[in-house]
Amino acid sequence: MIENPDSLFKQISHGIYVIGVSDGIHQNAFTAAWVMQVSFDPLLLALSINPEHYSYQLLRAGGICTVNVLGQDQQSIAGHFGRSGVRDKMAGFQWLTGKTGAPILSESLTYFDCEVSHYTDAGDHKIAVCRVIDAAMLNQGQPLLYVQTEDMDGSSEFYAESAQ
Repeated sequence: MIENPDSLFKQISHGIYVIGVSDGIHQNAFTAAWVMQVSFDPLLLALSINPEHYSYQLLRAGGICTVNVLGQDQQSIAGHFGRSGVRDKMAGFQWLTGKTGAPILSESLTYFDCEVSHYTDAGDHKIAVCRVIDAAMLNQGQPLLYVQTEDMDGSSEFYAESAQ
């Protein structure tokens, strides 16, 4: 048994992102913490997504997404896009459209506009490996880190179950 898995795993540093997805008709966005660069040539990012969520269906259908980097003062945005069952989650925010057609959160620090290259299984999630088509800085600030969100995502429950 691993003691305090939630605090241990939060020592693996990573940021908080809003992932914008589209199938060409419908759009949605969700909060993600499991995102990383996986290649220089070509420029590739990998993100983890729950295959049971609506956003995964849109990602699979459209094959495009944006990775929007949140700033340290944007915990409320992370919380908003982390909720399930919100009818029009994107309402009340300003969105741009990327070269791929995926939604870009105009309040983010930086965005990466991507096309999905391929998927792989990862336990209860899927990994989408995405080729970066475009990227730009939109606003100044320091990125929000996962450890700074404490237990906003309720992950301590999942860690407790997995560590037994």
